[in-house]
Amino acid sequence: MVLTGTEIKSIRQGGVNIREAYAKPENGELWLLNAHIAQYREGNRYNHEPTRPRKLLLHKNEIRGLTVEVAKKGLTLVPLKMYLKNGRAKVEIGIARGKKLHDKRRSIGQRDNEREIDHVMKSRNR
Repeated sequence: MVLTGTEIKSIRQGGVNIREAYAKPENGELWLLNAHIAQYREGNRYNHEPTRPRKLLLHKNEIRGLTVEVAKKGLTLVPLKMYLKNGRAKVEIGIARGKKLHDKRRSIGQRDNEREIDHVMKSRNR
């Protein structure tokens, strides 16, 4: 990843959230979007923007292969984890397929049922 000084310091402090992040190929490069790296606490006015796009450093063949996979219907590049290795921040990327509409409905229904059960259990314990 291409990072600024305050970004790597913030990553070392554990100020990273990649829950909503995804990677996107553009012009032969791979970009990490929506990754939130908190501003460095001891930073000054040159502190970084928390959700700016960040360029991922890969070999040209790897980028080409991932771009072909993403071009297939419904596939997305998702960061699985971010870690430090030899002082450099690394991102592990996976290829994922989005949920179908009927799968989303099932997930929403299960979540609603669990919420309702929790509500009933809390009201009985009072």
